[in-house]
Amino acid sequence: MADVLALVEARLRTGLGEPDARAAVTFLGTDRVEVLRFTDGDVVRYATLGMSAQPMADPTAALADPVKGPRAELVLSVRGGVADTDKVLRPLAVLAASPQVEGLIVAPGASLDVGEPLWPGAQFTSVLVAEPGGLVEDLELDEPMEAVRFLPLLPMTPNEAAWKRVHGAQALQERWLSSGTDLRDPLRRSVSLD
Repeated sequence: MADVLALVEARLRTGLGEPDARAAVTFLGTDRVEVLRFTDGDVVRYATLGMSAQPMADPTAALADPVKGPRAELVLSVRGGVADTDKVLRPLAVLAASPQVEGLIVAPGASLDVGEPLWPGAQFTSVLVAEPGGLVEDLELDEPMEAVRFLPLLPMTPNEAAWKRVHGAQALQERWLSSGTDLRDPLRRSVSLD
């Protein structure tokens, strides 16, 4: 486990640079999850470290495989200096612990909800899990372990999350794209969903 996390942290540093802050959260019955903060100009990126220590297990499986299964870490990018986004550390750790706590597999297209604003004053209580491969390349591990995928998170307003449940992740992303939505704006309003 420690070896996997050391490799993951090295890959995060290669893709995002040196972290300028880190925090650790431990929930009862789960492994420790760290959240690293990377600053790149006016963009602040938060990346989890610890979610990939164990493979995510199919909740319907009788026994969780300790080696095989998808592995991931979460990456959130926002504009810095506009809102108190550093308060997102605990919600991100909650989301990263959800495979262990709730037995779910986090994959692109999924919605994850923390039930409260991601940071003070945020319009967002949930995120859309986007496709990996942008900022941080997948980290291949020795067989039979699967690669660690670095999944971008896109904050969603409650209206966007409800619309996504009906129309799907692809339709919501197309709506954001056609509206020129700045998904890194921590103060943005919901996209028009008419």
